[in-house]
Amino acid sequence: MTGKFVSTVVAIVALSSLTLSTAVQAASESAKKISFFITSVGSGKGADFGGLAGADKHCQSLAEAVGAGKRTWHAYLSTTASGADKSVNARDRIGRGPWYNAKGVRIAHTVDDLHQNSDLNKNTALTEKGEIVNGRGDKPNMHDILTGSDSYGRAFTGNQDTTCGNWTKSGEGSAQVGHHDRLGLNDKPPALSWVHSHPSRGCSIEALRSTGGNGLLYCFAAK
Repeated sequence: MTGKFVSTVVAIVALSSLTLSTAVQAASESAKKISFFITSVGSGKGADFGGLAGADKHCQSLAEAVGAGKRTWHAYLSTTASGADKSVNARDRIGRGPWYNAKGVRIAHTVDDLHQNSDLNKNTALTEKGEIVNGRGDKPNMHDILTGSDSYGRAFTGNQDTTCGNWTKSGEGSAQVGHHDRLGLNDKPPALSWVHSHPSRGCSIEALRSTGGNGLLYCFAAK
């Protein structure tokens, strides 16, 4: 009996080790493939990320936390021109694709595909941890994702603030947001857009939450 018991225990331990090894390997492979996610947390200061570089750093840090930090990550954000500066288009910062979420599901082949025929929705626009982000109908709703962009992923022209001061404001101002779940108050294109739905009521976390946001970003592996 003792010999059989020991053999059984050894077999169970061996099977458990194999299962754990397989799970770790699968997680490692997933981390290698991931090239898109929604941030699981915001900056802690509403739409203020310390500028575009700070937003990129936020994406990079979250990617590193799940083993995907060897790639170069950029936030999907546009900025508007000021003085001698030139505007920056979000679509020009994210590489060529294709892009995959944390579960290995492809959301788009190319930049044009991403903006015209992507598979981005509530079930595929996952966080870096592979978790679903609350959408319309959930409490709290967090489907407003910061973009500062039009429907083609480009910066706006004119004097209106659409980027919360190029991502440096946490009080007054406004930022354009998209709905990651592709749902809104109606079936018109803006309500169904993941990138260009409506302006926020302000740049503070309270203002962002008032319309269904939480200061989250889209992050893409540009390289």
